[in-house]
Amino acid sequence: MALLSPKSPLFWFLVAHVTLIEAAGRQKRRTDLTGDNLGPDSFSSHYEPLDNTVTLRSRRNHHAETPGLEPGDAAAAFRVSTLDGEFVYPAGGGGARGSLIIHAFTNKSGFLESMWSSDASLSGLVQDLPDSAQVLFLSQDDSAVSDALWMREQLHRAAVHRKKEVLSRLHFSPVPVFALGNWIPSVLYSWSCTGHNCGLSQAVFTCQGWNMPVIVKRLDARYDWLMGRWGQRSYRLVDAGDGCDPSPSVAGAVAWVSEGRCSFFTKVQSMAKSNASGVLVYALPGNSLQDMNCVGEECSSPLGVPAAMVHLEPSVAQALRFEQLVNVSFQNTPSPNFFIGIDQQGALAEMGWFLYPTFRFINWQAQWFEFYADLQTRLRSPAQVVSVFDKVQMQGDRGAVATVDLPLGLLDLDSLELDASLSCPGRRDLSCAHWDHTVQLFVCCDHFSTYCNTELGRWITAFRRGTGRWLTDVSPLLPLLNSGKCTFTMKTVPWAMPWVVSLNLRFTANQTGNGAVKLRPFMVMSLYSGGTFDKNYNKRYQPIKFPVPASTKKVELLAVITGHGSDENGCGEFCVTSHHFLINGVFNNTRIFDSAGTALGCAMRVKEGAVPNEHGTWLYGRGGWCDGLQVNPWTIDITRQLDMSGYEANTLVYFGLFDGRDPSPARDPGYITMSSFLVFYK
Repeated sequence: MALLSPKSPLFWFLVAHVTLIEAAGRQKRRTDLTGDNLGPDSFSSHYEPLDNTVTLRSRRNHHAETPGLEPGDAAAAFRVSTLDGEFVYPAGGGGARGSLIIHAFTNKSGFLESMWSSDASLSGLVQDLPDSAQVLFLSQDDSAVSDALWMREQLHRAAVHRKKEVLSRLHFSPVPVFALGNWIPSVLYSWSCTGHNCGLSQAVFTCQGWNMPVIVKRLDARYDWLMGRWGQRSYRLVDAGDGCDPSPSVAGAVAWVSEGRCSFFTKVQSMAKSNASGVLVYALPGNSLQDMNCVGEECSSPLGVPAAMVHLEPSVAQALRFEQLVNVSFQNTPSPNFFIGIDQQGALAEMGWFLYPTFRFINWQAQWFEFYADLQTRLRSPAQVVSVFDKVQMQGDRGAVATVDLPLGLLDLDSLELDASLSCPGRRDLSCAHWDHTVQLFVCCDHFSTYCNTELGRWITAFRRGTGRWLTDVSPLLPLLNSGKCTFTMKTVPWAMPWVVSLNLRFTANQTGNGAVKLRPFMVMSLYSGGTFDKNYNKRYQPIKFPVPASTKKVELLAVITGHGSDENGCGEFCVTSHHFLINGVFNNTRIFDSAGTALGCAMRVKEGAVPNEHGTWLYGRGGWCDGLQVNPWTIDITRQLDMSGYEANTLVYFGLFDGRDPSPARDPGYITMSSFLVFYK
């Protein structure tokens, strides 16, 4: 059947008809959203629980055998009918191209239901979507017309007292995904997944006497505080009222509890103390699924049982009321992807994991697209470029190693930037390493020098994401390149999965914007190098006495510091540490990691190049670093703090503190990785 054009009278008759019945339809939509119509005799109950491992393996094989569009490929032009006319990509006029996020909604996802029902999620999109980004909203279901109207209404309502300009960049199509007739369905289907932001999480109920199982969508509680996971088995289900008080009857079973009277955390904690195997909180009639998360001090009390929210299923409630044996199991069914992106260069991009149901993850990806577009502009500026690595695999003890010739006239240059990128062996995020690791770049230009194999740059790998490119200014360390031929080694821990690295050195001449000659670093002096962050940390370091060389015009302190590991205080990764460089007993130059342990400390650095929407706890602030980001050198001009006479009259002392005191962990001490220098300019 041909698609109806927005210019067709019949199309707008249907839209008007849907609008007229919207008030009644919303209640039906809630029924569709809840899955309450999936009773024992429903066709939807014919699904059987899936083995996730087999499903993932078969999907991987399918991807390997089926050619199609991949991340990084150019997005072809397309047109899509919308409620307001037509959306055309790319827009005409020859202007700068912005990024585009495509979101394909489905009523079958509890995750999306919560995302679209949360005021905080909706207002976050209309308030913080970058000005260069647009969003195209689609539906995967037969209810695409009513879905488009509902999505538009939700976002217009969220924008009433907020940033209304954004509405012109939000586009809602009443044409279902399966009828689009362009490349979008192919990408959504072939990039299918079962992660936090896509796939269908479901609860499967069985009871003696039922012809078919009852299958409903579910939304799991936050993984970062509910550490338990649903097992691949069937559990006995027991009614525990509202779950706010302990109930011995739930021991060894999954507790079926209603929302209300106390917090989600209290319910799960109470059932955990009753030795329940898990908790299913059901939404009261008419309510949407909610993000079950801890609040305030609750977040410091981890829970050991899994929990999820579902809608009230009448047949389940009735069976429990008549004391029938009801069992429940849990499955994750693959679905088409819910999100794909197109960056400002017109390349297709995965959107990563949405760790909890909020549109902020769309904003973060769009922010990264802006960062990357700005990076491309910076890379087009004039520079003398030396290629070190070009898509070289980095793995094992050796890492990636290359010896290169440096440009003639290096003494006439005063700026050095590291253009580095990390990608994965495959084009999908599925091929990426599962953990975050420190990557260091070492340089050796004189094998007889004490500065052979000194650290020149540092990055942190992204967690299961293949996106990452950064430009890091390491100009103060130019004196390390003291020969026409240098060997560069980039490596991480030898047991890490492989990364593909590229690295260019970008040199620029020593002039300011008005043509005046800048000061140039001519010598570096190595200082302190960190270590285990325990009670002996500060005892390892002695004061350093040093003279200032003749002809010196300026002296800088430079340090690259990151904290890792986790003792009982979260040190050094998630604790606030301070690093002090005391000069001549008077001047305390201090680097404080005050965002460490904050909920969004690294999410707020996406605009600086932190890779968004990684797996794991990428959002949290850390001790001087973020997953998927370069570690920028910290520099401070200390010229006025020194005796510049040239005699050995200056003293420098370093010490690191936790909470204003020497570290003294009771167990599992963390460690500080540090390179620090004095840099002399003339």
